[in-house]
Amino acid sequence: MLKITFLGAGSTVFARSVLGDCMSSEALKGCEIALYDIDARRLKESGKIVSAINKGKGDYSKISCYGGVENLEKALAGASFAVNAVQVGGYDPATIADFEIPKKYGLRQTIGDTLGIGGIMRALRTIPVMETFARAVEKVCPDAWLLNYTNPMSMLTGYMQRYTGVKTVGLCHSVQGCSYWLLKELGMEDKLDGRKELIAGINHMGWLLDIRDKDNNDLYPEIKRRAKEKNTREKHRDMVRYDYIDKLGFYCTESSEHNAEYNPFYIKAKYPQLINDFNIPLDEYPRRCIEQIEGWKTEYENLVKSDTLEHKRSQEYASYIMESIVTGAPYKIGGNVLNTGGSIDNLPHEACVEVPCLVDNSGIRACYTGKLPVQLAAMNMTHINVHLITLEAAVTKKRENIYHAAMLEPHTAAELSIDDIRKMTDELLEAHKVWLPEYR
Repeated sequence: MLKITFLGAGSTVFARSVLGDCMSSEALKGCEIALYDIDARRLKESGKIVSAINKGKGDYSKISCYGGVENLEKALAGASFAVNAVQVGGYDPATIADFEIPKKYGLRQTIGDTLGIGGIMRALRTIPVMETFARAVEKVCPDAWLLNYTNPMSMLTGYMQRYTGVKTVGLCHSVQGCSYWLLKELGMEDKLDGRKELIAGINHMGWLLDIRDKDNNDLYPEIKRRAKEKNTREKHRDMVRYDYIDKLGFYCTESSEHNAEYNPFYIKAKYPQLINDFNIPLDEYPRRCIEQIEGWKTEYENLVKSDTLEHKRSQEYASYIMESIVTGAPYKIGGNVLNTGGSIDNLPHEACVEVPCLVDNSGIRACYTGKLPVQLAAMNMTHINVHLITLEAAVTKKRENIYHAAMLEPHTAAELSIDDIRKMTDELLEAHKVWLPEYR
């Protein structure tokens, strides 16, 4: 029987989406599903929800729950696929510290899960957990594919690919929705059907390099005209990325609230008016966490009123990748992979890049995309520099490497002095010492 293990199954909303998708696939029908988490309450909740979806699909799958580190190997034993969606430290206290300590130094963030000092800290406290997962996979299911959904995507996936023997791909739904929402928001819905596109770069800053309609007409000239006009005319939620189109020439995959903090351009103490000009939601991620925690209580109470739940298959990549590897039917994704094959010519080979990949029963293979326009490669490199130094810190356990990563992070460097960066980093490491190994 095919086995799928979900690591971090306490992420109930995401677990039900991915595993509901798996139970909706004929090729994966009847699979064994192992739910793993260290939070007993959240694991129990997920077990109820996933079991109810399974019942709605005909009760073909076997659902098992495994709690605690001591049961990790049992959860993974014999798995063909493992899905990773952990959040180490949670909202309280880890995310709160990631936002509140930098704020004392005058450093403001919006999301803090991918880059910035928040992204660095999240990577450092998550990598030891990923290392534990890797050693268990290597021992009890060495042929399994690990599908990583956890942020910071590039750093965590890059760590697994460079420092472990686990077959790993990083997945993010921002690729699937990129051109769809751009065209929809610009009133170009008539161009959606049959469109062709090329996206390449890094996670959360993959570039929509080319987009054409079904008749091969270039859509960028009209996109650029409408985006600039909309930014001039009204306040809306995607102003930073529309400004990218105007200033850099291209749109990128992840939202404006994310990209507002990925560079030194928009969140600046010396230019406070930019926050309003570009409609930037500071402290957005903590606000979402609070809303989601409160919202889930009500949602869960409503869901468990029935022991049977319906599920419509989503566009998340995971189930389609599994289906393709099991059946051999080819499938195309935007995946996060090492650039060792030179998929992007002008980014380093050790970088984790997000590029088109082909999937079939031989696995997942990155496609060659060539060179990025030089300004886009430069934007990506400001992230990759931080990724690589943070991974160096995780491997060497040298505090100096963490200082260097923070010093070279574009938003942090634009706002703070080197001395303040070091003091802030020390304070964050102290706040996170429960999850972090000792850094000398």
